Amino acid sequence: MAGILEGRVAIVTGAGRGLGREHALELARQGAKVVVNDLGTTLGGAGDSVGPAQEVVDIIRRFGGEAVANGADIADFAQAEELVAQALEAFGRLDILVNNAGFVRDRMLVNAEEDEWDAVIRVHLKGHFAPLRHAAAYWRTEAKEGRMPVARVINTSSGAGLQGSVGQTAYSAAKGGIASMTLVAAHELARYGVTVNAIAPSARTRMTEGAFAEAMAAPETGFDRMDPANVSPIVAWLASADSEGVTGRVIEIEGGSVCVEEGWNHGAALDLGRRWEAAEVGPKLRELLAAGAVPEPVYGA
Repeated sequence: MAGILEGRVAIVTGAGRGLGREHALELARQGAKVVVNDLGTTLGGAGDSVGPAQEVVDIIRRFGGEAVANGADIADFAQAEELVAQALEAFGRLDILVNNAGFVRDRMLVNAEEDEWDAVIRVHLKGHFAPLRHAAAYWRTEAKEGRMPVARVINTSSGAGLQGSVGQTAYSAAKGGIASMTLVAAHELARYGVTVNAIAPSARTRMTEGAFAEAMAAPETGFDRMDPANVSPIVAWLASADSEGVTGRVIEIEGGSVCVEEGWNHGAALDLGRRWEAAEVGPKLRELLAAGAVPEPVYGA
């Protein structure tokens, strides 16, 4: 039986291990031709090797799929452009971009170093922007030349970016930025036939096994809710033509559970029609806070 992505071409970043690996494999099983990108770094972002990406390519080819490996640093603007160009050269088109690559350097805020902050923000936030920017330019050109794309972008946010996570200031900030980027890109790219969504997955990967080892452990029997392969079928559907009209959404996924995040919405409000006096702010603002929803607790609090 043909898969839901027959004839489509996908780029998956950070696809050598963990969630990205499972996404690449699932997209290929569903019929997509896949550019498997992975820089091959350590958990903390050191080193590089095309080995992990090539291993995934070899698996895809063994079950009859089509894939090529790419070792680009997706946070390097020029290399991200070359990544998109490779998809076009290898397969003649690009329909799907799954932004997944990242690493962590967890610290409590008072212990965080500047280079750690810069590295995490770079790989997650710029590492989403750069491939998306070049893919979007291609889709805009296609649309202007009368070949309207049916293109899909799936970004990777996190519960850390939506609700916060103790000890992960940089990671949370980057993932929150990705959620906001998703909202804006969905609006801007709609005219070119592109939908843009984000997932917020909970799964056992290199990034979670240290901070949340007990929660992420595989059960001895029964359904393994933290298996990263659980996330990928939702990614495959979001990448399909069938997901038309679903855009600008953040979808949380854990095991067999999906949750559509509501994000920032205007809550209770009060307009005095004049400038506020500092002394009157407290009582009125507390009334508004009491009338609104109670924020969910930060992870790890």
